[in-house]
Amino acid sequence: MSLATERESPSGQSSRPRHDPLRVAFGLAIPAIAGGLSTLLMPRGPVTPIDSLVSMLVGAGVGIASGWLVGRWALVASPVLFAACFELGRLGLESPSLDGIHLDSAFGIVLFVTTRGFHFAVAIVPMLWGSLIGSSAARRADQGKDFIHALPKTSTILLMLVMSVASVVITRPAVTAPILGADGARLADSMAELATVDLGGHDQAVMIRGDDIDNPILLYLTGGPGNSDLGYTRTFLERLEDDFVVVAWEQRGVGKSYPALDPLSSLTPESAVTDVVDLTTYLADRFGTEKIYLLGNSWGSLIGVLAAQQRPDLYHAYIGAGQMVSPLETDLRLYHQILEYAERTGDSKLSARMTGYGPPPYADLYAYMTVIEHYGDLEPYQETSEFAKGVPGIQGTGVSEYGFMDRLNVFRGLADMGGAMYPQVQDLDLRRDVPSLQVPVYLIQGAHELTARSDLAAEYAGTLRAPRITVEFFEDSGHIPHFEEAERFHRYLVDVVLPETRS
Repeated sequence: MSLATERESPSGQSSRPRHDPLRVAFGLAIPAIAGGLSTLLMPRGPVTPIDSLVSMLVGAGVGIASGWLVGRWALVASPVLFAACFELGRLGLESPSLDGIHLDSAFGIVLFVTTRGFHFAVAIVPMLWGSLIGSSAARRADQGKDFIHALPKTSTILLMLVMSVASVVITRPAVTAPILGADGARLADSMAELATVDLGGHDQAVMIRGDDIDNPILLYLTGGPGNSDLGYTRTFLERLEDDFVVVAWEQRGVGKSYPALDPLSSLTPESAVTDVVDLTTYLADRFGTEKIYLLGNSWGSLIGVLAAQQRPDLYHAYIGAGQMVSPLETDLRLYHQILEYAERTGDSKLSARMTGYGPPPYADLYAYMTVIEHYGDLEPYQETSEFAKGVPGIQGTGVSEYGFMDRLNVFRGLADMGGAMYPQVQDLDLRRDVPSLQVPVYLIQGAHELTARSDLAAEYAGTLRAPRITVEFFEDSGHIPHFEEAERFHRYLVDVVLPETRS
C-alpha cells in the first residue's frame, strides 16, 4: 500500500486507507442506492408514521456509513446523491403536490413545507448529522480505534435523543374524545371512535360519534374534492350527536386516508360513488338499520346525488348543503366574474393572470387556487360570529382526531386527490345526468353563496323530480351553511327532516 493512502497512528498502528477509490465509491453508492430504493418504497415521500421513522433511521444510517467511508465530503455528497436519485426515480409520478416548487402563493408554500420540506427534515437532516458523526469517527479511527469506540459519544447520543423525541411526536396516535354525560361519565349507549374501513380494497378512515347508537345514522360527505373536514365536523356538528350517529368519512386520498391515494388511475368519480355506497352498506349492517341519511357538501353533494341515484333503497333522504350542479359551468361563470372584478378595480395583474390561464377547465391546479383566493372579492359577506371563531390549527387540523402525519396529509390530499379528481367531473351536469331521484331531497342554501353556484342549484331544484324537494335558505351563510349556522342546521334536521322522512 502506498504512503499516500496509509500512515502510522501515534500508537504505532497502521491507519485505514483514507483515499481508497473503491472505499470512496462504495461510500457514495450508499446514499444513491438508498435514494433509489426510497423511490420504490415510498414514491411520495413519508406519508405514514412508519414511513417517517424508517426515513429517519435510513437517513442517519446512510449518513454515518457514508461519512465513515468518504469523510467530510459526505456532508455534501450524501444528501445530494440521495435527493437526486429519489427525484429522478419519481419523475413519472402523477402528483400535483410534487410537480414543481411554487413559492409564489400561500398554497404552494404550504405544499412545499408538507412534502419536500418534511422529507428533508426527517431524512436529510439525520443524514447530515450522521455524516458528521461518521466523518468524525473516521478521523478517530486513524488513531487505531475501532468503529464503535470511534463514534463521538455526545453527538451520537444527541442524535438518538432527538430522533426518539421526533418519533414520539410523529407516532402519537389520533384520538376522539368519549361522549360524556352530565355526571362526567361516558354515556352508556354512546359511540366515539376513529375507525378504518376497507372500501374497494383501500383502507379509509371514518370518525363515528353519537350519544346513542340507536339513533339514525348521518353520513357526511365533505367537499373539495380533497378537503378534510374532521376538525370542522367536531367543532360545528357536535350538537348533531344528540340526535344522530354522525359519520365523517375521510375519502380515499384525503387527510387520514391519504396513504390510500395510489394508484391514481383507479381514483375516479365512479370509484368515489362506489365507496359511498359500500360505506353506507357497512354502516347499515354494523348498526342494524336498512337506511341512513346522506349529507353532502360541495364536491360531496355531487357524489351524494349520484349515490342516491344508484341506491335509493339505502337512504331515508339526501341533504345537500352548498349543492353543486355543473362544476364546469360554475367555473366558467367565476372566470368571467373575476375578469369583471379585475377590470372594475383596475387590477391589471389579476386580469393578465386570468387571461393567461384562459377559460376553464384548467390543467394547472394553481389556476383554480387563484380563483379560490378571490371568492371573497366577488361577493363578500360577513361570516357568522360562531363560524368566525374557527377551529384549532390551519384548515382545522388542530383537533385531536388528527395525528402528526394526518395534519401534513390534509394539504397533500387537497392537491393530489383534488388535482386527480376534479378534472374528471368537468363533464358532469346533474340537470342532465340526474333528472330524478327516488328519495326525498333537502337542499340547504346559504343566502350569500356565490351566484355561480346558487343559480345553478336553484335551477336544478326547479327541474328535479323527487318524492319531496325542499329548499331552505340560511340567511347568514355562504357555501357551508351546515358549519356557518350549525345550530340552525341541527334544529332543521331534527324539526323538519327527521319527522318527514324517518319511517
